[in-house]
Parts: sequence; structure tokens; C-alpha cells
Amino acid sequence: MKIEEIRQLTDEERALELARLRRHLFDVRSQAVTEKLEDPSMLRKAKQDIARLLTVMRQIETQAGPEVEP
Repeated sequence: MKIEEIRQLTDEERALELARLRRHLFDVRSQAVTEKLEDPSMLRKAKQDIARLLTVMRQIETQAGPEVEP
């Protein structure tokens, strides 16, 4: 998933995508342990997608500005 695509998603869609990617990473790790993983680069790609998503989420959070607590 590309950065532009992630930025176009709503907050709820980003949260759902993050959950989906984390589940996918779990599945890929399980396949790697059982030696049924066809493409070893899938591990790296899954981690990078999660990192991209978390980065965009953090950028949006910081752009919103600090919330003032009473």
C-alpha cells in the first residue's frame, strides 16, 4: 500500500487496515516457521506496510495539534 492511498483513508479505515496487516504479518510468520513460505520477502513487505501506516497515523495525529487538558 502506498502513502497516498493510506492518506486518503479515514481514521476508521486506517485502524481496520492496521489490524488486517498485523494479522497478515502473524500469518506470514507462522508460514515462515513451518517452512511453507513461498516468498521470504513477504515478511519484510508486511513490516514495511505496517510501518508506513503507523507513520501516516502519527503524522496526522501531530498535525492535529496538542490537545489542551483542563
